[in-house]
Amino acid sequence: MNITYVTRSFLDYRVPVFAALNELVGGRLSLLYSADSVPERVRQKASAVLGCRAVGLAGEWCLGPKTDDTGLANSSVSIVYQPGVLRRIWRTRPDVLVGDGFFKWSIPALITRVIKRVPLVLCYERTPRTERNCQWPRTVYRRAALRFVDAMCCNGQETTAYVRSLGMDPARITLKNMAADVEGLVSATAQLDESNRAAIRRHYGIEGVCFLYSGRLTPRKGVLELVEAWRRHESTHPTPGTLVLVGEGPEEATLRTLVSAYSLQRVKFVGSVDYDVMHRFYRAADVFVIATLEDNWSLVVPEAMACALPILSSQYNGCCPELVRPGRNGYIFDPLQPASLAALFSTCCARSSDLTRMGRESQRIVSDYTPEAAAQEILRACVMASGHRSTEGVACY
Repeated sequence: MNITYVTRSFLDYRVPVFAALNELVGGRLSLLYSADSVPERVRQKASAVLGCRAVGLAGEWCLGPKTDDTGLANSSVSIVYQPGVLRRIWRTRPDVLVGDGFFKWSIPALITRVIKRVPLVLCYERTPRTERNCQWPRTVYRRAALRFVDAMCCNGQETTAYVRSLGMDPARITLKNMAADVEGLVSATAQLDESNRAAIRRHYGIEGVCFLYSGRLTPRKGVLELVEAWRRHESTHPTPGTLVLVGEGPEEATLRTLVSAYSLQRVKFVGSVDYDVMHRFYRAADVFVIATLEDNWSLVVPEAMACALPILSSQYNGCCPELVRPGRNGYIFDPLQPASLAALFSTCCARSSDLTRMGRESQRIVSDYTPEAAAQEILRACVMASGHRSTEGVACY
């Protein structure tokens, strides 16, 4: 089976999925992406596993903002056009086409489905929470586009609920679309000894239980709510531990002002950290915390789990039903109720001896959500798509 995967952008975590999928189809995976949107280090990784079949196209035209600092779903609209992408797709002569989502580069994939009759799989991430403010034209378009989607590979229960509300047949849905590089992170973390952990903690002045946040400092990520919860915790707990913020974004100045105004002594700003060294910070931490107000499937959660960390996760994170088992490997809270997170900070400090056990449970749970598992589910969706399309005849080029 020749599979062509069309995606505008991706980051490091997706490369192991491409590698595993390529192996499953005997080296017959082609990847088309925007060279303008994918960082150079990631392009090199993709080329290392796919060779000349990883093709980055340049010169994309964009009408509207390319990025949105709020990070909120459906808060901006942009239309992109990549010259030559249709020709490139057809040149690969796919038996099945895989696209990401409904917009951006999935439109050429849909055109190919209609004109060339190539079975189409969509990998999809959105949830009822992220789409609660979806404008009606988007919903109308998605419902119409689903007529030409032969199968979908969704993140989990939350994404499945959303696409079923659009009219997708649940019999043509597979799960586990998104995955962290579990094996790579487990291996990298295992190579770090206590001296590595101590060095990071000493450098950043980390004391006691280390609560780690990693991600963009944007409104969507609930970072203001996170600091408010920490303020309540630090002001009432004699040994609060340390809150470490890894990342950068438009809220950083506001956060620093709040930390200063509240006289918080145990909040540390690290700034941006390269993906290839992020495991060092996971190793230095004791608990991972994310207070997001909406997220499809925060990959930092399975990354932290692979590095044996318990998870404190917002209930608005789409991965919660699958990855966070309250009392076993973490806890779920409402970031709009800061007292609930503040109480969990205190619970972790009081029960610090349980954190290692909970971290091991995280590793056990996430071992079912690997790049290999994601690749198998994408391939299963491709087989479904081929069967669904078989009644319309073979693809034509």
